[in-house]
Amino acid sequence: WSSDVCSSDLLQSRLDVAGNPEGWTPDRVLASKAICVVVLGAIGALLAFRHPALLILTGGAGAVAGYFLPDVLIYNSGLKRQHRLALSLPEGLDLLTICVEAGLGFDAALAQVARNLKGPLAAEFARVLQEMQIGKSRAEAMRALAERTNVPELRAFVSALTQSAELGIPIANVLREQSKEMRVRRRQRAEAQAQKVPVKITFPLIGCLLPAMFVVVLGAGLIGIAHSLFHVFK
Repeated sequence: WSSDVCSSDLLQSRLDVAGNPEGWTPDRVLASKAICVVVLGAIGALLAFRHPALLILTGGAGAVAGYFLPDVLIYNSGLKRQHRLALSLPEGLDLLTICVEAGLGFDAALAQVARNLKGPLAAEFARVLQEMQIGKSRAEAMRALAERTNVPELRAFVSALTQSAELGIPIANVLREQSKEMRVRRRQRAEAQAQKVPVKITFPLIGCLLPAMFVVVLGAGLIGIAHSLFHVFK
């Protein structure tokens, strides 16, 4: 029973990272695992139906692939969502800082960001507001937000907010500094991606451009050499 609870909690945490796709629950994921095991296992067995020696191997491989297929899909969805969350975080913090400095409270500023932005960050801020409305404190709701994400910048932002609340630091100052830091990190991330471009284009250059260049440059010479050798041997 305890192992089932741990498995359900782990699946729920993965679904939280993926944004809780509509209609997907831990029970439905487990059911889809069972269906995928049966279907892919049967397909693997049918592929080797005429070869009994490979029947168990292909059927077992299909069953294993079916068991892990839902996990891979959820993991891939979570990676894409966390990437979009990291990209939208600087813009969201800028808007949050502007709203707080304009005189709104933090909760009202969160509501403005959730209303005016689109994407996973707006959805997460809306969930934080909903959790606060049902009785959670601001610190608890923000800590739950940090647990639902793998973005280091968002975790640092939540940690800074909770510490500022405990130490009595004005939240506008914290938001201003966090917003500046997010812009710096976004610029550093863009520079890092730009530095990877020469390495990424090396292999297409070697595989596609250089052979064509060799054909153009050496083709005429090889044809002339072939004609000369043909006349000599003739």
